Amino acid sequence: MLFKRTLNLNIFSSSCFLLGPRMTGKTYLLNGLKSQLYFDLLDPMLELEWSREPSHFWEALGKSSPGDLIVIDEIQKVPVLLNYIQKAIEERQLRFVLSGSSARKLKRGSANLLGGRALDMKLYPLTYEECGNDMDILEICQYGTLPKITDLLQTNRKNEIVPILKSYYSVYIKEEVQAEAITRNIGAFQRFLQISAQANAQIISFSNISRESAVPQSTVKEYFQILEDTLIGNFLYQWDKSERKKTHPKFYFFDCGVVRAIQNRLIDPPSPDELGFLFETYFFHELISLSQYHQKYFEYSYWRNRNHEIDFIVSRGGKIFCGIECKSSKTQLSDSTISLFNKTFPGIPLYIASMGAHYGRKIKEGVEVLPWRAVLEYLNDL
Repeated sequence: MLFKRTLNLNIFSSSCFLLGPRMTGKTYLLNGLKSQLYFDLLDPMLELEWSREPSHFWEALGKSSPGDLIVIDEIQKVPVLLNYIQKAIEERQLRFVLSGSSARKLKRGSANLLGGRALDMKLYPLTYEECGNDMDILEICQYGTLPKITDLLQTNRKNEIVPILKSYYSVYIKEEVQAEAITRNIGAFQRFLQISAQANAQIISFSNISRESAVPQSTVKEYFQILEDTLIGNFLYQWDKSERKKTHPKFYFFDCGVVRAIQNRLIDPPSPDELGFLFETYFFHELISLSQYHQKYFEYSYWRNRNHEIDFIVSRGGKIFCGIECKSSKTQLSDSTISLFNKTFPGIPLYIASMGAHYGRKIKEGVEVLPWRAVLEYLNDL
């Protein structure tokens, strides 16, 4: 089954990077481009040749004309090509779309990433807009929304889902971490990954993870940076009046199915407590996707004051639009949390994104319970 993606690369006249985790559909998007040349660096012979003799890439461009589109899949395999690509953009006015599943090796290979000459686009798992009306939010929280997984769900082939998601974990370790020599101690990284997955959507305690995984705290911080650079997850920092302060981060894995595979929980349905974290994880994925795909440029944080917490604060350039609390059950926010939020953010609406609500209802002035899709639609209209 093919899914119509919100991200349309054909509308851009500039060169761009298309980065995204494995199996999010990057190659499918690339195949839809009207390109004059297409190079796939998953071809081991091509990767070896251009790694040894990058000048051969320049020769492969041949008689390309100004404005021609050149597509290179898995550019992180041979980052030295970026030097020639920058030259081709400047001297020959060629346009490039460069895809990859890791920003880490690109950063090492070319610190300026074409010096701002290319747009930075990300592709994520499917959003609710892309899944269509057949989506089941409980299944999404259990298995995630990678295109292949959603296809299996919608064509009633669930028996294939668990093996694919479990292999995702092993392939990530083998091809993204081990093959790229990101870290030498694979055993320590695997221990860290499993423990960090247990803390998904929660405030990170670097000291606790260090103790439980038996690696130094400085290494834990480095490993989290590896996860972010390889697009396996995102940090969310606590809101602070000083926008320069980034403290007490949470970490969200990019897909519910993948994090459950790492946790080894795929066989059983989520417990009520787990479901809360998974729904929050999925909603954060929707927020990130919405901000980029619809060019909203939102900034996200969470708000916490002692024992009171709101999952997401949505802002842009210092202007706060709303607070969002995700609820997978019928439990309500306490009056004291709502009161403190209103004192901290006077006049700012607070939306409770409910997993099960079918219609909206106001519970207090400025506080509404809404179906989770309605909250996303509100943000999309801003």
